Amino acid sequence: MVGFKPTDVPPTAAVKFLGAGTAACIADLITFPLDTAKVRLQIQGEAKSAAHTKAAQYKGVFGTITTMVRTEGPKSLYNGLVAGLQRQMSFASVRIGLYDSVKQFYTKGSEHAGIGSRLLAGCTTGAMAVAVAQPTDVVKVRFQAQARQDGGRRYHGTIHAYKTIAKEEGLKGLWKGTSPNVARNAIVNCTELVTYDLIKDTLLKCSLMTDNLPCHFTSAFGAGFCTTVIASPVDVVKTRYMNSAPGQYGSAVHCAFTMLRKEGPQAFYKGFMPSFLRLGSWNVVMFVTYEQLKRAMMAAYRSREAPF
Repeated sequence: MVGFKPTDVPPTAAVKFLGAGTAACIADLITFPLDTAKVRLQIQGEAKSAAHTKAAQYKGVFGTITTMVRTEGPKSLYNGLVAGLQRQMSFASVRIGLYDSVKQFYTKGSEHAGIGSRLLAGCTTGAMAVAVAQPTDVVKVRFQAQARQDGGRRYHGTIHAYKTIAKEEGLKGLWKGTSPNVARNAIVNCTELVTYDLIKDTLLKCSLMTDNLPCHFTSAFGAGFCTTVIASPVDVVKTRYMNSAPGQYGSAVHCAFTMLRKEGPQAFYKGFMPSFLRLGSWNVVMFVTYEQLKRAMMAAYRSREAPF
């Protein structure tokens, strides 16, 4: 079998918490260009009336990446990476690392968790994660989108971005888009974690696969596809609203209605392909790394406690 073998002792909550944040950071490092391309495609069209904005500046995920590299340089694909890693270390640690613990809380320690308990656990940890990491998400989105400002960059560094947003928009600016982000992450967490959980459980119970890398890969890929289909509309609204100028939209709902009126229903699935490529690949890297990290950390912990 490839990778670390399952340990007899289940991983502790601390191991899951640290492992989830680390695995998410590794996944972000690998898939960040796809996320940046997704953001650029999602915000495209919101300022068509502006004289300096070209309609159809980006075409498709790979066209977007090529255009960015040609016009802004390769480093532009990693705009907002520092904030992205800050986000994942605080965000994924909570929403993924605490999922099993919260699920056990809702099932009162029972080994058999129903779909309702899984969904409730996903909603809970998703909302908790947003409460912790929302400012990092706002800064990440602003960095990824800021090339549309032809008059110069809005932010020159991560700390500068935090300070500028707080100064110009108040502390509430760092929490902009919290409502759509809570909705998005409740949906994403439920779909992503519950789908991964269910696919993996089904594969193991039906003896189609053993608890190893192919099983984790298959479960993660399925979870990524389901999550993209369900969460894309909320994700687009979240991105538009977070990146908007003060006063452009009265609320996230107003942003959604404005998109629907001006661009039609298809606007809610802008950037679907990069979203899928990103979520699919992110899920595969994250879950496979997460499963291996949990086993490696528990193996190291056991070897330290019993060296002989």
